[in-house]
Amino acid sequence: MYPRAFALAAGLMAAAAAAQAETALPFALDWKFEGPSAPYFVAIDKGYFAEADLAVEISAGSGSLDAIPKVATGAFPVGFADINSLIKFLDQNPGAPVTGVMMVYDKPPFAIIGRKSLGVSAPKDLEGKVLGAPPPDGAWAQFPIFAAENDLDTDAITVEPVGFPTREPMLAEGKVAAVTGFSFTSYLNTARLGVDEADISTILMADYGVDLYGNAIIVNTDWAAENGELLKGFLAAVAAGWKDAVADPAAAVESLMTRNPAADAELETRRLELALEANVVTDWTKANGFGPIDDARMDSALEQIKLTYEFQNAPDAALYFTGEYLPEGGFPLE
Repeated sequence: MYPRAFALAAGLMAAAAAAQAETALPFALDWKFEGPSAPYFVAIDKGYFAEADLAVEISAGSGSLDAIPKVATGAFPVGFADINSLIKFLDQNPGAPVTGVMMVYDKPPFAIIGRKSLGVSAPKDLEGKVLGAPPPDGAWAQFPIFAAENDLDTDAITVEPVGFPTREPMLAEGKVAAVTGFSFTSYLNTARLGVDEADISTILMADYGVDLYGNAIIVNTDWAAENGELLKGFLAAVAAGWKDAVADPAAAVESLMTRNPAADAELETRRLELALEANVVTDWTKANGFGPIDDARMDSALEQIKLTYEFQNAPDAALYFTGEYLPEGGFPLE
């Protein structure tokens, strides 16, 4: 074999061996490929997962609950889900092999989106008004906690059950004065319907006494027990993707657009920016790092969950989250 041919063959064999060395890792999202999912695609495109010897394939989801059973059954080793839903799932399915390992939304996006021109700028303003709320909405599920923490007279609030497709249109038309929803979704949907952004108020429940956490990376604990180093590499790659998104949201969305070319790049960039500002880059994550949780806050969150959910078993924070796969002090985002 000629030297050049030998070198080429050796190079191809090395590349093939490297590809085989990567572990396939399916990752289940909670929702569609939108702005807040861009950091995970950045981690693919920039080789962060590959550096951890992982070949990650990302699958879209259909809601906050979607990823939890997928991960619990082992169909997906890792996923992205609302930790409050995970807490209830584990209460109803004791011993299920799933837990949280990295907090992404330090502040959950549960919010009240109101119209200032219709008199809604603060929690107390809801009294005497009509509030549109889809019955399955995650933010509506937390409304009793929000109401209790802000001493709202719920009898003075008229709740109008609405569908997801009609929620923001009813707010835009003035048929309701406010709606429950995810901050970065309902805000943008309302603005896209022609409502002046200066007229839209975002009342983030986390800023008004609700101690709940939001979405986290979850893992199948059986898989994690056998693949601890791979999981650590996965989380480091995820953190690197989010750090890049913080530095340049528009560039991060470019990675998203290659997977969802029908999306509106400008809209998804705004959606990502809103998620970063309100949910990911918080005073707490700046001081304590991205990924970990505060134990005292989690204890408070569990007490608040009891206001809306009757536990079948005594809640145990250690079942819902572990920081053992995170570096000391979490990851820096800036």
